[in-house]
Amino acid sequence: MTTSDSQPPGIPPVDPELADALRRAWQAIDPPETFRVEVVEEFIEIWRVGPFRHSLVANRLRSRLTTFLDDGPYSAYQVLYVKHGHRAWAPDVLVAPDDLAGHVSPDGYGIEASAVALMVEVVAPEPEGVTRDRSRKRRAYARAGIPVYVIIDDYDGHGTVSVLTGPVPGEAQYASEVRMPYGTEVVVPEGPAKGFAIGEDITGALRSDG
Repeated sequence: MTTSDSQPPGIPPVDPELADALRRAWQAIDPPETFRVEVVEEFIEIWRVGPFRHSLVANRLRSRLTTFLDDGPYSAYQVLYVKHGHRAWAPDVLVAPDDLAGHVSPDGYGIEASAVALMVEVVAPEPEGVTRDRSRKRRAYARAGIPVYVIIDDYDGHGTVSVLTGPVPGEAQYASEVRMPYGTEVVVPEGPAKGFAIGEDITGALRSDG
């Protein structure tokens, strides 16, 4: 195996044996239908797909992105793994080329992160899911150079949408972040989804804790 996702400056290289072990273990796991398996920051994570609202928001987003991207060379996808070397992510929604030929990962399990223009995570309700989407995936996606990362978060106050851009791989962070409460439209500022607005038609009304 090669570690083709060579580490950016300032990030220690991953032990090739560990990378190979993670890749093999991830491929060997056959989770039940309602679970996902990912490799995030050198850890294998198995988590349950979110409740009805989680799926509803993700499906609304994908549907509206599909309409927005219509007649262009990009599409919105769900249930598609993104690979970055031995790492494997299953974002709720992503934007990538219509024609994925040449972008399939060498192991055939997903597409390469370099093909992805935008990733979206709808934050899962359990504490581990909140940490994963807000922190670990934020660092992982920045390291992989994902141009736009959108976080739809029911559990930040009464709900927020964050749009992160300008990945700095060597620092595992994004240079720019716009974070707005539910009820205020947030617009994707760049890439094939530039101008796409995320508002109440996707998130619903202001979330109530009651």
